[in-house]
Amino acid sequence: MRDLKRFGAAAALLCALTYVYGFALMLTVLAPSGIGAEHADPATTVTFFAAHHGLVSSWYLAIYVVNGLALAVLAVAMWDRFRPYLPGLAQVALTIGALWATLVVGAGMVANVGLAAVVDIHAADPVEAARLWRVVEMVENGLGGGNEIAGGIWAMLIGVAVLKTGLMSRAFGWVSLAIGAAGLSTVLPALAPVTGAVFGLGYIAWFAWAGVALLRPVD
Repeated sequence: MRDLKRFGAAAALLCALTYVYGFALMLTVLAPSGIGAEHADPATTVTFFAAHHGLVSSWYLAIYVVNGLALAVLAVAMWDRFRPYLPGLAQVALTIGALWATLVVGAGMVANVGLAAVVDIHAADPVEAARLWRVVEMVENGLGGGNEIAGGIWAMLIGVAVLKTGLMSRAFGWVSLAIGAAGLSTVLPALAPVTGAVFGLGYIAWFAWAGVALLRPVD
């Protein structure tokens, strides 16, 4: 379906933009909060949140909820691309892609509900707010990126489908496998800081590449 290809391509590019937006803000205006830092001080973080609630909330909305919804559309478009040739593999990939999208959206909802609770508590009890944020952050990371298993497996399944069918460039297939391997490697604590960065940054290029590839006709 031509419309599905277009929706999928637009969704892929939107995913790339949410990643760029997320990294850009995390490394600039959100840097004083300690978001994304391995040993951030929760007290400093919640104080920043209280002063910049709207900004932080919009950041979580973009990197999780918007990204996850776009990811769901992209997963369907990828399924549609491969199902005539590899119906079983395409269905498994769709299931894993939908699971990943669900986890990502869930992480965003947890983060923003928890953020609102932390900001409400902060004025009366900053120490309790910091304790609460530790719990919220743990749940958010568990759902949305502490371990990139779902995203890693989905990338590897797409890579296998590409290499088996030739419907996209073989280079894209091999890059998909590499990104998937980086995602799975995040389960190893010693490798997680490096492989997590490779996974996230690599997916920016992957999403953009996928968006362009979906618009090309299949022979």
